[in-house]
Amino acid sequence: MVSEAWKEIKKNPEQPVYLLTGSELYLLQQTLAKIISETPGIEQQDVIYFDLEETPVDRVIEEADTLPFLQDRKVIVAKNASFLKAKERGKEKIEHPIAQLEAWLQDPSPTATVIFTAPYEKLDSRKKITKVMSSNAFVIEANKLTGTDLAVWVQQQATAFGVVMDRDIADYLVEATGENMMQLSKELEKLAAYLGDAGKITKEVIDSLVPRSPETEIFRLTDTYIAGNRAKTLAVYHDLLRSGEEPIAMTSLIAGQVRLMLHVGTLKRKGYHQQQIASTLNVHPYRVKLVMNNRNSPSEQRLLRVLNDLASIDLKLKSTSGSRERVLELFFMEKL
Repeated sequence: MVSEAWKEIKKNPEQPVYLLTGSELYLLQQTLAKIISETPGIEQQDVIYFDLEETPVDRVIEEADTLPFLQDRKVIVAKNASFLKAKERGKEKIEHPIAQLEAWLQDPSPTATVIFTAPYEKLDSRKKITKVMSSNAFVIEANKLTGTDLAVWVQQQATAFGVVMDRDIADYLVEATGENMMQLSKELEKLAAYLGDAGKITKEVIDSLVPRSPETEIFRLTDTYIAGNRAKTLAVYHDLLRSGEEPIAMTSLIAGQVRLMLHVGTLKRKGYHQQQIASTLNVHPYRVKLVMNNRNSPSEQRLLRVLNDLASIDLKLKSTSGSRERVLELFFMEKL
């Protein structure tokens, strides 16, 4: 996890070269801020930034090799190191002297910390520059956290904000808010401000302060529809419409939830436990827990029928010129 890399940054803050990579921008931003704050004598305004989509990398090397003025060390951030990923035709705007960078990485400046950021899900490991960078830089991967890792991170963030929360409450917050780490951090900060120091986050506090994510409401909508509660289904549906959700998007999300129910049922019959199912399906364990604990869980045949009906509704929604809201409403009103 990134938290382990943060401990290493604190222990050894004067690494000459960092490579921050991965698709979770929030973690990249947090890690970058951590490196800057842990570098002795450096304030945010002292940091020198380059965008490698606009500036050749030799400018970064030149700056790094120039002795710092009135400081023992300088910090340089070289953003968007796209030369580390697979080449996209027509996308390269700058020619970088890669051979010069490869040579410099093996003997970097002793008076500079250079942080290369590559905010991409995957780097091209076949490239020589990627291999040289990986061998000579402190590499930190900031990929999207899911499942147990995300819940542990939520608990750590709560502690950082001065409040505590149990593991099941961390799962509940993720289910209510979604897996966007930036949004989760904002909600935790709000909860901490409400509770004050040493407060404890509970389900009741979350329900009173945290707005439910559309995905959570779709889960509730699907659950009430499958359970045959038409009045509650229509109430949730109209709430979603008022919040700006589109019928086509809702249909797709409902179908995804029904498929999740089918997959969970299949794996459960094969003897998989909750954590194994969550890992296999790459979904948060709390979502799996809700499906497994649903006493009104329908049969596989019933779920397949709903899935088939949703495919017809999706086609009708995409081809109709009338009220799409009404099309989905009529579907909810039909008896299963």
